[in-house]
Amino acid sequence: MSTTAPAPGKPVADERLLKTSPLKKFLGRPELGSVVGALAVFLFFAIVADSFLRTTSLATVLYAASTIGIMAVPVALLMIGGEFDLSAGVMVTTSALISSMFSYQMTANVWVGVGVSLLATLAIGVFNGVMLIRTDPPSFIITLGTFLMLTGANLGFTKLISDTVSTKSISDMEGFSSAKDVFASTITIGDVDFKITIVWWLAMIAVATWILLRTRAGNWIFAVGGGEHAARAVGVPVGKTKIGLYMGVAFGAWVSGQHLLFNYDVVQSGEGVGNELIYIIAAVIGGCLITGGYGSAVGAAVGALIFGMTSKGIVYAEWNPDWFKFFLGAMLLLATLLNAWVRKRAEATK
Repeated sequence: MSTTAPAPGKPVADERLLKTSPLKKFLGRPELGSVVGALAVFLFFAIVADSFLRTTSLATVLYAASTIGIMAVPVALLMIGGEFDLSAGVMVTTSALISSMFSYQMTANVWVGVGVSLLATLAIGVFNGVMLIRTDPPSFIITLGTFLMLTGANLGFTKLISDTVSTKSISDMEGFSSAKDVFASTITIGDVDFKITIVWWLAMIAVATWILLRTRAGNWIFAVGGGEHAARAVGVPVGKTKIGLYMGVAFGAWVSGQHLLFNYDVVQSGEGVGNELIYIIAAVIGGCLITGGYGSAVGAAVGALIFGMTSKGIVYAEWNPDWFKFFLGAMLLLATLLNAWVRKRAEATK
């Protein structure tokens, strides 16, 4: 039996080798919707609030954005990997409490407490990751349990050691001033003061973006978020990747916790509850999908910037701050719809 060879025709190019126009690449970026939203928010408050465009006001906006962005960036990476961490907010407070109470009780150099806090906070991240990969419950349930445990431990240990709900002052201890320079200092450029948290925030954006776009680990993160079983089938170390992502969130919590401690000297044990939702909101506004496998660190940073502009813009506009969460919720819905529309348009142009 003979077969007829297909008639020669125009060769079909491998789609992996096809060149993509800069416009299509731009439309396919996860952070596109958040950038458009950020420009809209900026223009809105620039019009309604006269003081919004002052350099001092913009520095305040950047500070507010950085305190959220330091956590929103690693939370975004975790969400790209398909998981959540509901303990992220209280973990910040836990980190600060460990630094403060260890230094005070052991009468040690403050840097000793900072180091112990780093190890303990990373251990919490490892715990979340190991529990996730060794058990059946989803990350929502596991980290909700961690959230409740840390909330109770923060209050219980603080009252047990300090007899109050806040830590003792450590401002007179050795190493406090140098630690404050690293985590809570102010950098003056011209006549404007910028908090060092902005530098931490920008550094974390750069590192996270490099990991996602330039390393094998970044490919693993996208693969795990896109389909865990498929990723494991092609040799992706799913367990190690997820543990690493949770450790990244823990590191962000450590940085934020040290800023909280050295900026205010004392820490209230009940702080941080509810902040985990703000981190997730910033990541979603920045283009991260709830289902995982899509998003960017830059988008999460822009989401945090939108949060900073809104929280401070309402104040500069002299509006009732009670409306803040209304605007935050509205931005979340609008950003989600805009991101979905942009993604469909990008897919249609491929």
